[in-house]
Amino acid sequence: MGELSPIHWLLVLAIIVILFGGKRIPEVMRGMGEGIRSFKEGMRTSETPTSQTTTQTTPANTTPVVTSTTVPEKK
Repeated sequence: MGELSPIHWLLVLAIIVILFGGKRIPEVMRGMGEGIRSFKEGMRTSETPTSQTTTQTTPANTTPVVTSTTVPEKK
């Protein structure tokens, strides 16, 4: 039950052609390829440590300052 026969693959291919059209399939595949490539590149860069990593710390006793400007209503 877990295997797909060639008939199943042809049916899947036909559904894809119907949904996306013949002209749009290369664009979709190109987008998928670029996504996979950028994902792999991101995985490679996250595995290698970089010396340019900086961390910013904030003091624990500080409270955020919220500023806003209000315009008085004219009556």
